[in-house]
Order: sequence, then C-alpha cells, then structure tokens
Amino acid sequence: MIDTVLSNLREYWMVHSLLLLYTFMLAHHAWTGNRKTKGLADYYVGGRNMGGWVIGLSFFATYASTNSFVGFSGRTYDWGIPWMLFIPTAVAFSLFAWIVVAPRLRAFTAAMDSLTIPDFIGFRFGSTTARVFSALIMIAASFFYMTAVFKGIGNLLETFLEIQYEVSIVIVFFIVMTYTMIGGFISVVKTDSVQGVVMVLAAIVLFSGTVSAAGGLTSISEVRMQPGGEKLFTWGGGVAIPVLMGTMFAGLVKFAVEPRQLSRFFALQGDKATRTGMIVSSVTFAAVFSLLIPVGIYARRVLPGGLEDTDLVVPTLLTEVFGPGTGAFLLVAMVAAAMSSLDSVLLVMASTTERDIVSVLKPGRTEAAEMFWTKGWVALFALITAVISLNPPDGIVELTAFSGSLYGAC
Repeated sequence: MIDTVLSNLREYWMVHSLLLLYTFMLAHHAWTGNRKTKGLADYYVGGRNMGGWVIGLSFFATYASTNSFVGFSGRTYDWGIPWMLFIPTAVAFSLFAWIVVAPRLRAFTAAMDSLTIPDFIGFRFGSTTARVFSALIMIAASFFYMTAVFKGIGNLLETFLEIQYEVSIVIVFFIVMTYTMIGGFISVVKTDSVQGVVMVLAAIVLFSGTVSAAGGLTSISEVRMQPGGEKLFTWGGGVAIPVLMGTMFAGLVKFAVEPRQLSRFFALQGDKATRTGMIVSSVTFAAVFSLLIPVGIYARRVLPGGLEDTDLVVPTLLTEVFGPGTGAFLLVAMVAAAMSSLDSVLLVMASTTERDIVSVLKPGRTEAAEMFWTKGWVALFALITAVISLNPPDGIVELTAFSGSLYGAC
C-alpha cells in the first residue's frame, strides 16, 4: 500500500505539488473567513457586505463546476452542434437572474432579515409550512447535484492520477467539508473568486490544446466525414429537440431559483455591486462556455473510436493530448471547479436545515448553538453525499438537470 502511494507521488509529483499549494490556499481562506465571522449573518451570507467583483466571480464559479468541464464539454461529443445553443441560453439566464431577481431579492431579504431562501419564502408569504416544505425540496435536490459533482471529480482523479475512484471521493470529502465548516460564506466566496479566475485560464488551455490536437479550427468540418459524424451537425440528429431544450432549461433555470446561486444576491453591498456582479458573471459565462462546449465536437477528431460514457471525454483528453505540466494545471483547475460548487451547496444545505427546519421545531436557541449545529450539518451532508457518490445513480448532466428541475418546482 505504502509503495503504491509513494510510486504515485513520484510519477505525478507535479499534480500533487499544485494540489498541495491549492490546499494551503483553502486553509488560508478558511482561517480568514473564520476570523471575520462574528455571527450567523456573517457565516450564512457574508454580513451582506460583499462587492460585485467577488460575488460575480463566485456566482460563475459556483455554477461552473466539473459539470461544465466534464459534463457539458463531453456532451457535445454525443449530441453535436445543437448543444452549442447552451452558450447564449446560459448568458440569457444569467442576465435574467441579475436584472430581475437580484435587486428585488436583495431588498426583500435585507428588510426581512432573511438569511436563507426558505425563510424568505416563509416571511414573504407568512407560511411556516411553505418555509419547511421548500427547505425539504432544496435539501433533496442538493443531494443529486452534489452527487454529480463528486462523480465528475472522482472520474478525473481516477483517470488522470490513477487514484481509485472511491479514494478520490474520500479525499475531496475531507478537504471540502473542513474548509467550508470552518470558514463559512466568507471563506467560500473568497475561494470561489480565485477558482473563477483559474477556470477561465483552464478553459482557454483546454480549448486551444484540443483544437490543436484535432488539426486546427477548420478540422471541425472533417468530423462530419467520420462514421456517424453527419448526425452531429443535424438539428435533432444527435439528440431529440425536446430532450435538448428540457435539459438546457433544467440545468440553467438554477440561475434564478437555486439557493446556492441566489445566496450570492443576499450578500451584495448595494446597487453598484449588483451592476458590477451582473457584468462580471455574464461575460465570464459567455467566454468560458464558448470555449468549453465546442471541446466535445473537436474531441471527435482526437478520440474517433467513440466513448460509451461522455463524462470520460475530457479526462481522456487530459491523458492523451496534454503534457505533464499542462495536464496538471487543468486537473487542479477542474478540482477547483468541483470544490467551488460543493462548498456552496454544503453551506446552503446546512444553513437551510438548521434555520428552516431545526430552529422552526426548536425555537429560542442561542446564535452560538445554531452556528455549532450548522457546522455539524455541513459535515453530515458531506458524508452522506460522498457515500451516495460511491455508486452514483446516473450521468453528470442528467443528475444536474434533475436537481435543477426540483429547484424550479420549488
């Protein structure tokens, strides 16, 4: 066992070094977040005092996890050009969320002293039943989403580092649980902003490397000539249109309804921060998805034999196309992408459970007690999802879309 570990460290020393540096950054953010957290409002929504740049990047990074790098990029490999419609649709949903939802939600929640989406629903409509019911739906939907993210990162580490899938899940579980539990919202958002920048750079590297390996930008026309390639360029050829539209809507409606996205609006300083956040997040979505989504179609030139599981397209590209240094950076970027989503969902699940279920059933507890138990819920939900992820029920895109449809129903 020890010999195997040492051999892996020697062979992939560059990746492990980058991951170690990244872990130190997480520890620093957890420490600073813990120092600045004085109460529940700080732990849940950063004291409603955060700027547009950091929240805009966090809004992007929270959504654009390994689901984007692995799931969305790989899906073009199977569904073809029609999946490119995802790019403008994502930008449209981002603008809608920031223009229509953000200003109203920020104003309402500040006036009501609301810290979670379920308590906003309860206060807004004067219904404890609605508050608890929405909390239960959000917790259930979050399990599906986190399972998708765990699956993505497990596939990456197993394919690239030859670390057993189950071991990968355990490693990620401990890291994300620890810094989320210690640092709260401030730690999560600071980490997200750094991860957002890293993901932009990774998208550029992944796109340029894949296109170069495929033979250049014009090589996309040669994909049509390959066996089965024609359907990838036909509207409805690679996937039925209702399935395409339904998957996109279910995945992107989260911008306007998912608690981990909406919690960013709670934390905004004011109107100026809202405008800045809208520009930063929407431009970043447009740029990154314009680079990631086409990767799957170019991968047809690099991996012409076909892959049964499109979630393995990008992990396979990392081993087949990129050198050790570039591949190491891309892997760490995708690990960062996964963590930037997991931490946010964990915090939402924990705060919702404590504030909108436990505190409703047991009112009158001290803020210190609520803080303590919120951290406990972070650990418990991380553990449950990690266990589920050891044998996930479906693919990444399907799990993501299903969780989005549950949030939308709420």
